Amino acid sequence: MALDQADAVLTRATDNRREDMLRAALHVIAERGFVDARIADVAERAGTSPALVIYYFQSKDNLLTEAIRLAEDRWFAQGVQNMAAIPDAVGRLEEIVTWICFPPVDDEFPDPWSLWIDLWARSQRHVGVARVREEFDARWRGAIARVVADGQVEGTFAAPEPVEFAIVLLALLDGLAVQIALGDPAVDPALALRVAMGFASHSLGFTWAGASAPTVALPS
Repeated sequence: MALDQADAVLTRATDNRREDMLRAALHVIAERGFVDARIADVAERAGTSPALVIYYFQSKDNLLTEAIRLAEDRWFAQGVQNMAAIPDAVGRLEEIVTWICFPPVDDEFPDPWSLWIDLWARSQRHVGVARVREEFDARWRGAIARVVADGQVEGTFAAPEPVEFAIVLLALLDGLAVQIALGDPAVDPALALRVAMGFASHSLGFTWAGASAPTVALPS
């Protein structure tokens, strides 16, 4: 039993050390961009050695994808939790769009859109990064498609094919997000929300109340 407990303590310590490195990588990538981020910068921020970072992640590409996975998993899980408390399909769809247009930012997790732009750029030439990008997109498309299908069962939404609608809506949101991340003065999150929900309401045949978008924050 004592040996099992010691193994559990060692596993937790290893997991915590690994997560510290991933959190450090998120900040270094957000501040410097992936191309200019160095393993040494991540190690310094995490209070460890470059050799240990390499031991855990083998390459900078792996470090990038795993860091973004940490942030993305937390972001997506909180969005799913938020939707679970909303009884109607229109409200759940608005929650998804709001959660994407107003991504949570806190001291531990910097701007997710700047991280996503680095992920997109690397995925063009790195098969492993491309697979992770595909996984994330498929997850969001699946969430949108399920809400649309629920709305069709309720009789709230018209009948476009849910998966095809999800592909188009997420592509629209991604395009708007690029403009937001690049600081385009003509595109802000509130505009992105209005454009995306306007498209959704027209395509799905429902009336959107157009409530003002909240500032989203992760719970402590």
